[in-house]
Amino acid sequence: MLLSFTLGQKPTEWLLAMFASKNGNSTGAVPAQPRPASTVVLLRETRKGLETLLLKRNKALMFAGGYWVFPGGALDPEDFAAAGGDELKASRIAAAREAWEESGLRPQLEDMVLVSHWTTPVAEPRRFSTWIYAAPVATAEDVVIDGGEIHDHLWLGVEEAIAMHQRGELPVLPPTLVTLLGLGAYDSIAQLVAAERSSAVPEVLPVFALDDGKVTVMFRGDAGYDSAAPSAPGARHRATLEERRWVYSYRDVDAAYPPLVRQ
Repeated sequence: MLLSFTLGQKPTEWLLAMFASKNGNSTGAVPAQPRPASTVVLLRETRKGLETLLLKRNKALMFAGGYWVFPGGALDPEDFAAAGGDELKASRIAAAREAWEESGLRPQLEDMVLVSHWTTPVAEPRRFSTWIYAAPVATAEDVVIDGGEIHDHLWLGVEEAIAMHQRGELPVLPPTLVTLLGLGAYDSIAQLVAAERSSAVPEVLPVFALDDGKVTVMFRGDAGYDSAAPSAPGARHRATLEERRWVYSYRDVDAAYPPLVRQ
């Protein structure tokens, strides 16, 4: 399986620094503990299929400035309190809260379905343990952004968002695109919810490294994953940056490590 996507703009300094890590995991320091966070993909149905809400982050922000993202952020103490200390429940509450704060839309907690869980690579000084949910929202509600952290918004068909990104018109980060590619397999919210609630939740901990000068993001099942050695012969489960295009590869991988992009 090969999937490619294009970086819509020159990567910011923080992204280059992350990708330029010599071995992705060895920094000589104790790894930072990831901070709990969550994100929710807000969805609505149209005659053309599923649409999702994307928010554009302020270009001045150090992290992902100028990129398009789903609503989300770190868990607050109030989220944990409301969840009785249960981190997974708190992540659901936080995702709905962040959606309200960043877009003026609030998904119902019972409608939210967990689709994946990503943890920032070990080499990063700022790390997050992020639950990614998907949920429908009322189509009649207006989107309200703050003009501070969030500068713009778009309702886009899932396939349209992927196509725009491939044309270099919609810069997103790998977890956002992988999520979009997976959601593109569904024709309706009901189909998505039924499938995602009955399937295993991918636990993603990428490993970054350079392979002959090319930035490589390896996932579990890749032959070079454990050693952070992308040149290791064998299975390929990775994304490679090639002339501003990420190429997602999944071949000869043990069945214990399914692809991140659901078909």
